[in-house]
Amino acid sequence: MTGRPVVNVQTFLNEHPFSGFQWLIFAMCFVIVLLDGFDTAAIGFIAPSLMAEWNIGRPALAPVLSAALFGLAFGAILAGPLSDRLGRRALLIASVVVFAVACVASAYSADLTQLTVLRFITGLGLGAAMPNAVTIMSEFCPDRRRATVINLMFCGFPLGAAFGGFLAAWLIPNFGWRSVLLFGGTTPLLLVIVLLAALPESVRYRVARAHPVEKIRATLRRIDPSAADASAFVMTEQAHEDAGKSGAALVLSRTHLVGSIMLWLTYFMGLVIFYSSINWMPVLLKEAGLSAQRATLVSAFFPLGGVGAVLCGVLMDRFNADRIVAACYGLTAISVFFIGHAVGNIGLLVLTVFAAGVLMNTAQSSMPALAAAFYPTRGRGTGVAWMLGIGRFGGIGGSFLVAELARQHVSFAGIFAVLAVAGVIACVALLVKQGFHPRPAIAQASEIEPLSH
Repeated sequence: MTGRPVVNVQTFLNEHPFSGFQWLIFAMCFVIVLLDGFDTAAIGFIAPSLMAEWNIGRPALAPVLSAALFGLAFGAILAGPLSDRLGRRALLIASVVVFAVACVASAYSADLTQLTVLRFITGLGLGAAMPNAVTIMSEFCPDRRRATVINLMFCGFPLGAAFGGFLAAWLIPNFGWRSVLLFGGTTPLLLVIVLLAALPESVRYRVARAHPVEKIRATLRRIDPSAADASAFVMTEQAHEDAGKSGAALVLSRTHLVGSIMLWLTYFMGLVIFYSSINWMPVLLKEAGLSAQRATLVSAFFPLGGVGAVLCGVLMDRFNADRIVAACYGLTAISVFFIGHAVGNIGLLVLTVFAAGVLMNTAQSSMPALAAAFYPTRGRGTGVAWMLGIGRFGGIGGSFLVAELARQHVSFAGIFAVLAVAGVIACVALLVKQGFHPRPAIAQASEIEPLSH
């Protein structure tokens, strides 16, 4: 070492402007999330055509509709530890390949069983891709902009789903339902070429795993040329008794266990509300007295509500992130409760449904950023992935919950009161996490230790 500086990676990212190279990483991750939204929603768009072509009833579609959700859950749970062991880049690219190939193969399904299996495999790839995109993006972000950037990236999911609806409306009449799946598979295969050429490994992961200095230097030079002067790189994070742990061991460690459980519980409850509302609101509104067309139009206002995620990210970067997101869930609970009491006034109903959608989608879209900030580098991949994976079971459970409530003849207002309880639980869970972990993820200088170089 001839007087050349030792560079702290996170300090380097914090002190330099967000570069074109970081925006390129953002763009690649954004497209992955966009394609995730498209492919996740695709089965819903083609369902009517499937029923007509294969002469099947609505109940027979249930396994196909749920297969991808199960795949998403298991894909995320399996991919998290692999990401912390093998790296973010390789697993992210492999995940995109899996869901792309499976989606293309789905277009050639001969029967419902084949399509169900291939949708499950598609879900595995999608479930692994999403948390890795979040993790790699978060590890290239300055602290002051992490939540804003990740929330902005997550706007790709509803955009992908909405774009899929418009595209499917044109493709299916002209080319048939299989064309939707072909588009959903060939596009990510083209993206793989870009990822192989341009996507770097996370510099924080490289430092944590003591990769060669030359590789870390080459990546950081693309953010700012001053990295070329560094002789070594270090990374400083909070020093805990579990500092030597990584992956699942860190996520389940005494230091992080309460926070992990609260994150899982929050995301689970959020998806209970989201999927219950998306899947059942048109039916419930129709049974409450609205026409089928009006029930569909009113329900469409709920998923439009993702517009608040970027503003929430800005607030999370400036104030206590746990409390900001907890407030969103608390307000979600109130607005969901009032949906049940607004059905007699169409104007008030539309406003309430839209408000609930804004708050619900804002809170849920903010959770990956919250998880990424909570876990240190050695466990971030597992922590983010397990939250997303375990939470998916909330989506599955939410649909069954409303079905059971309807079978028990619970009133319209009663059903939404039950869903509001899920919002209250999510709010309380984040406040509990804040109580156990009052300090920010990035410690002060007196509390940090070098991890690698």
